[in-house]
Amino acid sequence: MRVIDRFRLLYEGDTPEAHQFRYGLLVFDAATILFIILTSFLPRSPAFEWMDVIIGLIVLADFSARLAISRTPWRDLAHPTTLADVAAIVSFLAPVVGEGIGFLRILRTLRLLRTYQLLARLRSDSIFFRRNEDLIIAAVNLGVFIFIMTGFVYETQRWTNTKIGNYIDALYFTIAALTTTGFGDITLTGTLGHLISVVIMICGVTLFLRLVQVLLRPDKVRFPCPVCALQRHDRDAVHCKACGTILNIPDEGAV
Repeated sequence: MRVIDRFRLLYEGDTPEAHQFRYGLLVFDAATILFIILTSFLPRSPAFEWMDVIIGLIVLADFSARLAISRTPWRDLAHPTTLADVAAIVSFLAPVVGEGIGFLRILRTLRLLRTYQLLARLRSDSIFFRRNEDLIIAAVNLGVFIFIMTGFVYETQRWTNTKIGNYIDALYFTIAALTTTGFGDITLTGTLGHLISVVIMICGVTLFLRLVQVLLRPDKVRFPCPVCALQRHDRDAVHCKACGTILNIPDEGAV
């Protein structure tokens, strides 16, 4: 089997090995984010710089493999998540090319959005995920936004704002701005700081309200009606409430 075919099987296949591989990528992304957070509390050292390089090389290998198996590589190169990958690669290799662009490494969190390709597998593997998919996706969206903004606040403010010393300080400000609490003990200064605050308040509150809507919405199951294509129905529905068609909604049984 050619190397390209082997990569395509791992990234796009439906074998147990392919599923394990993609779950492994998800674990790697989570570990990478944890590494970024933990190292923000510690002074830089050669060991951390080598870890940056190792992570950067793994991301580069993943990026190269995805590009190699792509059927539309030039179009994929212009995709925002691809540009985020490029920025992450350069920033993780910053010990080699210079630390001035180190803040770009936070864009690696956009890789989380690619894990949504695992949705079909998660639906198959987990009853809990099937029953709470909308809630989980809404929480992930909010969590990704909070982490991106926390990282952006930290990486852009730590050099000039004495109140932002680590990720906890940045997270504290992000949550305060997101909830419009506004304690005032930590503020962002300058035009950039004010713009960041506005983005957090507007976009963050929108995502937060979406999460609340999902929490308060009546429990539904995702099952398209074969006639009118209505997507959501009560779990015990027998007929489609839109067109009256008899439904045969799968039931996992008592848990």
